Amino acid sequence: MWPDRRLIDLFKIEFPIVQAPMAGVMDADLVIAATQGGALGSLPCAMISAEKAREQINIIRQRVSAPINVNFPCQAPADSDPVREAGWKLRLSPYYHELGLDPAAPLHATNRAPFDEAMCVLVEETKPEVVSFHYGLPDQALVKRVKAAGCLVMSSATIVREAIWLEENGCDIIIAQGAEAGGHRGMFLTDNVAEQPGTFALVPQVVDAVKVPVIAAGGIADGRGIAAAFALGASGVQIGTAYLRCPESTVGPAARVALAQARDDTTVITNVMTGRPARGVANRVMREVGPISSDAPAFPHAATALGPLKAAAEKQGKVDFTNLWAGQAVRMGREMPAAELTRALAGAALARMSQLAG
Repeated sequence: MWPDRRLIDLFKIEFPIVQAPMAGVMDADLVIAATQGGALGSLPCAMISAEKAREQINIIRQRVSAPINVNFPCQAPADSDPVREAGWKLRLSPYYHELGLDPAAPLHATNRAPFDEAMCVLVEETKPEVVSFHYGLPDQALVKRVKAAGCLVMSSATIVREAIWLEENGCDIIIAQGAEAGGHRGMFLTDNVAEQPGTFALVPQVVDAVKVPVIAAGGIADGRGIAAAFALGASGVQIGTAYLRCPESTVGPAARVALAQARDDTTVITNVMTGRPARGVANRVMREVGPISSDAPAFPHAATALGPLKAAAEKQGKVDFTNLWAGQAVRMGREMPAAELTRALAGAALARMSQLAG
């Protein structure tokens, strides 16, 4: 059936599909639904506390007995730069005035803490079958504790050099994140967005460079894309954008309309929303200030000044300041339950591979 069963056997899942962790637009419900469909469901913990993550994991465990992935960022925290942040707020001040907001009002900092002691204790207590990281790996001492808890470790590579580094530093599985992928780039050994390879160029080179299983991510939203990933040597795929319009996601009404109307040329890589390169549906602030701006403070501080603008615009049914992270295959998304979508993707991939083999 599947030409490479390493991921299925390693994760003990029905299909070699990982539902991508997408912070801010999903919770336990989407993890449960994707898992029920046969995928490896992934819970994003980038924007929640350890207590909230524990609550979400408990909800998942009560509903399904299948393996799950819990995802954490592990970037080095950037120090606050008051001068740059003041300049950024000044750059955004016309939007504040337009929406009737006070630019001088205090701001609430965005919660984007990297994997730390509290989250490691959470992992040791809850023992998710898989723990995935973004932006490399945390300190080796923390990685060893995660592995000692019995968890498989995986992380994203955007270039071959990152994939080799991940394998050398304890990764059991590597996600090859092509430039087509939605959300934040997992870059950690490079900061040059212009040099990021696409999925079809990246996957076979990563497969040739490492011995661990490789998961293809970026621009994959149907059976043809999954079949192509296997043809390139991948052991599975990670899919996020295709799940955004599922009823189990927490994407709001206005954002759902924007996603439904998106085209193949709708997404861009921007640093305006958070201070770190990420791909999403172009909105007003991305177009008018970026999409790449040298004024944006370092991650995650750029997001702080955008918070009030996002909230005010969303009350008017607008997504002018909302980060709609999505990949280049956003137009191929479908409105259907996540479990049903997962089975449809797997079925279409098997049919395509059978057709090609025959």
